[in-house]
Amino acid sequence: MMLRAVVFDIGNVIVDWDVRAFYARFIADPARLDWFLANVVTPEWHFQHDMGRPFAETSAELIDRFPAEADLIRLYGPRFNETVPGPIPGMVELVERLAARGVPLFAITNFSHEFWAQFRPEWPVFDHFIDIVVSGTERLAKPDPAIYQLALRRFGLEPGDAIFIDDRADNVMAAQANGFLGHLFTGREPLAAELARLGLLA
Repeated sequence: MMLRAVVFDIGNVIVDWDVRAFYARFIADPARLDWFLANVVTPEWHFQHDMGRPFAETSAELIDRFPAEADLIRLYGPRFNETVPGPIPGMVELVERLAARGVPLFAITNFSHEFWAQFRPEWPVFDHFIDIVVSGTERLAKPDPAIYQLALRRFGLEPGDAIFIDDRADNVMAAQANGFLGHLFTGREPLAAELARLGLLA
């Protein structure tokens, strides 16, 4: 198989994403923090943003349900960048190595359109990417097969042209079923070894 492109997920692959660490700055009691993240600012609530819902709507609904948590809920949208504490170790350098070799780089990310607009300018590593499919813009999210088909068309790729890298097995499996070679991300070193085996890294 002759691969010619690399398609990344972003959160928990290139950058760390840690909602717990963000809210731990405001909720000192670990038990209360556990409750807040299990019942208020949950992954299911957040996923609405990835599907294109605006924070003004989702936060208003959540505040109606948990009025005592209003101040904490309101922090999430405007300070979303603070839920991204930094890059995954070694991954910015790996992207730069691929770019230096002339490997075409793309991404498919489950990400709010609003949050992406404030996040993207802070991360020049994405200047190396030719195109990025953002779920909140498209109102399609992984692992829906439609987002992978959209990506192939947008990126100008044929089935078998690219490897897709994600930290979630369901997303990788969906990519494999829709024209991509898949790699389940567990860290920089296994990924670099796989890319070298495929001839994409020296």
